[in-house]
Amino acid sequence: MTTSEDRYTVISADCHAGADLLDYKPYLEAKHHDAFDAWAATYVNPYEDLLADTADRNWNSARRLAELEADGIVAEVVFPNTIPPFFPSASLMAPAPTRAEYERRWAGLRAHNRWLADFCADAPGRRAGVAQILLNDVDEAVREVRRAKEAGLTGGVLLPGTPPGSGLPELHSEVYDPLWAVCAELEVPVNHHGGSASPPLGDEPAARAVFMVETTWFSHRALWHLIFGGAFRRHPGLRLVLTEQGSGWIPGVLGMLDYYHGRLVAAASRAATAESKFGAGLAASMGASPGSVWRERCYVGASFMRPHEVPLRHRIGLDKIMWGSDYPHDEGTHPYSREALRLAYAGLPPDEIAPMLGTNAARVYGFDLARLAPIAARVGPTHGELSVPLEEIPPDATSPAFAPGGSVRVW
Repeated sequence: MTTSEDRYTVISADCHAGADLLDYKPYLEAKHHDAFDAWAATYVNPYEDLLADTADRNWNSARRLAELEADGIVAEVVFPNTIPPFFPSASLMAPAPTRAEYERRWAGLRAHNRWLADFCADAPGRRAGVAQILLNDVDEAVREVRRAKEAGLTGGVLLPGTPPGSGLPELHSEVYDPLWAVCAELEVPVNHHGGSASPPLGDEPAARAVFMVETTWFSHRALWHLIFGGAFRRHPGLRLVLTEQGSGWIPGVLGMLDYYHGRLVAAASRAATAESKFGAGLAASMGASPGSVWRERCYVGASFMRPHEVPLRHRIGLDKIMWGSDYPHDEGTHPYSREALRLAYAGLPPDEIAPMLGTNAARVYGFDLARLAPIAARVGPTHGELSVPLEEIPPDATSPAFAPGGSVRVW
């Protein structure tokens, strides 16, 4: 029986880190050092948060551990954040490289992956680093997945987007089968993070507003591309994690995908229907229904899950939801993660809270809960703490987790 003093093990399934720009050089192959020096000497960082006094939270291991522990977090899944060598912007948002850019961009991502392996090793058992790849050369991507696994990066692989105009095959293409195969073989989660699949829209104010509206939708596309492309049917061990793109959309989208799947399957047994002509051959290639695929193979990195999404938790799947703080981003919940958890989860039973806060992430990313238990016993939020509804939003909180209108509770 859970008491008010029992503590939760909180694993953030969505944090970000990276090296300071010049600190990537030792992780680059020597043949790229001169080019790196020339590039770094003229590069102007476009991100205010990476120029601020707090930028070192991306690479200062001791500070990071202290701030996460103050938030009640004992371990983290680490996505990229800073600028890797030879990139015009943060790699998560950068467009696919041209043929001329490809070799150096790959060198930059491999340097980040090597740095990340060392960064994770600095806090054994507490960081699951997510390796970066490019999709221009699938065989090279496969080799990098193997290298990253051998280097100890347990967070899986970050799947780049293939936005319209990128020149890359769409994610439903069988050209990516070797990548899905190696991820299934090595039990490497495939992570698709919000913001990584949007096409360039320009710099006008309206374009930035449109980006905010559309960016999560473009990230959602990976789900139906892999389902309808048959990737899950051909690779039974493949697992997909959709991170920082909300969670409330999932039940409705699964219903829509199941509808189309059902029509195409039905069409396969009937002649002279619109579906039989439009979807000829699709039913056999897709495999199980989207809803079944979600239940068996997919997860959501529900960064700072908002109160209005919580009533959907059973439809999404309590075993699918992994809370994340998005540290150290301004839109993340730090330093008010405990308050964000109270706002979202107060009143829920402990056996529903615990999976969403930690045990699901431990299962997906291989964290050792027994190893984390002594830390959680020291810093984790108590059941009594999270059972108290949040009455007042911290006045300086910047996370959308505290946005007005998100606190309506419907059960």
